[in-house]
Amino acid sequence: MLRIDHETDILGLVDVQPTFMFGGELPVTDGEVVVPVINRLLSRFRHAFATQDWHPPGHASFASAHPGHAPYTEIDMPYGRQVLWPDHGIAGTPNAALHPDLDLRRVEVVIRKGFHPAIDSYSAFFENDHRTVTGLDGWLRQRGFRRLFLTGLATDFCVAWSAEDAARLGYDVFVVEDACRAIGLPTMGGRTTLDDARQRLGQLGIRFIVSTDIAE
Repeated sequence: MLRIDHETDILGLVDVQPTFMFGGELPVTDGEVVVPVINRLLSRFRHAFATQDWHPPGHASFASAHPGHAPYTEIDMPYGRQVLWPDHGIAGTPNAALHPDLDLRRVEVVIRKGFHPAIDSYSAFFENDHRTVTGLDGWLRQRGFRRLFLTGLATDFCVAWSAEDAARLGYDVFVVEDACRAIGLPTMGGRTTLDDARQRLGQLGIRFIVSTDIAE
């Protein structure tokens, strides 16, 4: 069992928004089932942060901004390869809000990402150019947090990129699997983006756990 250190441990809620759930613009299979699991974790942790996808209309990561390209295809952008998504997480819309059933009383800061029109942002720490910061690292360091327990959507994109960046920045990182769900796009050799993400994260020493592994 992992015992929570209430001074240095923090729970991260990555993009727990209706836009990524059933009826949303970019639904992750069973995305809505993470909400009660996350709420149970929020009752154990004293500290939490959240992120929101917060895109302007016509964002460069949307397939609709690239005529002739279908959603879930990839193109080269100035900052690297980019999956083109259905329009989602539109700033100010109800589906871009944090899920209304989340207990947000212990969420101390919300990081909005993806608001730059020309660059996407998966990670809670950096835009997809891996240089433009969100400010979360500075906030966590000033508060003295050292271990991050990440939850949310989707495991293989925003959760994984956040976990990778956190590990490279020196945090001890856990991904709480039953509090996450993945998109699982196909990649090479019969693999999926979730398979690839798990391999990358494992190589960085990031641990996959379930919520019952965490004790108060």
